[in-house]
Amino acid sequence: METYDLARLAIAQHSQSWSLSFSKARLMIVSDHGTRQWYIEIDGINDADLLHRFAESEHIDVRMKATTIGGKELEGQGFFHPNPRHRAAAIRGDGQLAGYEAP
Repeated sequence: METYDLARLAIAQHSQSWSLSFSKARLMIVSDHGTRQWYIEIDGINDADLLHRFAESEHIDVRMKATTIGGKELEGQGFFHPNPRHRAAAIRGDGQLAGYEAP
């Protein structure tokens, strides 16, 4: 498993987009039997309205753009799973993560 701390993270859905303010966000990439999956854990999200919006919606698909602490730009599609009570969320990747190259 590879992990990358994120400096910036933005999500978009249809014509709306949000630049997330967070205390910590980490991208995890898991390789297993020739397949690769990715997800992001986000803590300390300040936008309670955004968390509640997704918690109450059946439509949680998002486009994601992220920048790692090291400056790597990444993009992908995923599903935004909010946890309003803990001011946290996870994005479960769906498909390729553009900008990622396996070491």
